[in-house]
Amino acid sequence: GGGGEEEGEVMWTVWRESAERVMLGTGSTVASLLFIWALARQFFPQRLRDLLASWTDKLMSSFQPYVTITFPEYAGDAFRRSEAYTLVRNYLSSNVPCLGRANRLVGELRAARLALAMDDQEEVVDAFRGAKLWWAAVTTSPSAPTVSLYPSAAALQDRRSYRVTFHRRQRRLVEDEYLGHVVREGRAAGERERQRKLYTNNPSYDGDYGGKGWSHVPFEHPATFDTMAMDPDTKREIMDDLLVFRRSKRYYARIGKPWKRGYLLHGPPGTGKSTLVAAMANFLEYDVYDLELTAVKSNSHLRRLLIETTSKSIIVIEDIDCSLDLTRKRAQKPEDAEEEEKEEEEEAVTVAGRHKAVTLSGLLNFIDGLWSA
Repeated sequence: GGGGEEEGEVMWTVWRESAERVMLGTGSTVASLLFIWALARQFFPQRLRDLLASWTDKLMSSFQPYVTITFPEYAGDAFRRSEAYTLVRNYLSSNVPCLGRANRLVGELRAARLALAMDDQEEVVDAFRGAKLWWAAVTTSPSAPTVSLYPSAAALQDRRSYRVTFHRRQRRLVEDEYLGHVVREGRAAGERERQRKLYTNNPSYDGDYGGKGWSHVPFEHPATFDTMAMDPDTKREIMDDLLVFRRSKRYYARIGKPWKRGYLLHGPPGTGKSTLVAAMANFLEYDVYDLELTAVKSNSHLRRLLIETTSKSIIVIEDIDCSLDLTRKRAQKPEDAEEEEKEEEEEAVTVAGRHKAVTLSGLLNFIDGLWSA
């Protein structure tokens, strides 16, 4: 018995010494590689470093046979939701035959067809010409709390995205054919399931701190040009003008102007201004954005709201003469107007250097300036 114990102790000692030698050898090898890499970064030319990095990526990818493509809701610092994200959501809600275990309703109960979308952290499987693809809805929370008096929207909001994973041997098929298929089907699904909406800006929304800028309800106003009491010639003139505008997208692009049209409606309350807007929206089949300027806190806030609007929509700014001081400056002398403008600028700047309210110049910039497109 004693001999067996001695033999076991000897074997344990030999194994431990071998393990220590292996660990020491591995540690020295890693240290050597790190030292060589540090020297390479310091002394090798950039072109050679890029080549080494490319070889390293190829070597690592040989051990990972799957490729993932991500479609973020907001790419980089973009204000507007990515169109690719919206098309992917439409495609998954209408074309993937089997959604995940947890889904959520998209749209209104009064819609002709109810659409379901993937819930967060859910995964579904799609197939395309023999290729198998895994779609996942991912929500990423901020990694760490941001200590700032004026945190950005990106730092406060969760980041949503869709991810598709597939075998790398299917990459050419996915990039050349499948993604185009997703775009076409997603756009068609969006047209089929589109329900026109009436939007209004949220009073509690601050453009600098994130959140939802617009709330919406289904647009179901019954007004049409057929039911409006209006001079027939004026009615026909407006309808013809709207038709010409709707068909003139290429013309506007050719002459270098934003594809938009403006109307100034004035008159006492109850004379049919809102009814005319509703009839125009029904005639064009456009959404309506009812912009309340008194709830907009700054020019940057207004910019974010307008960027979030969609194409084929009517933006209504009501009581603009009551929301902004449009007439006082016109009656002033030039020197008085300049002094008044300086005083207003001083009053409108906060400790953070941001404007408190929308200015006339800011509004005009969004109507006819760089941001009008």
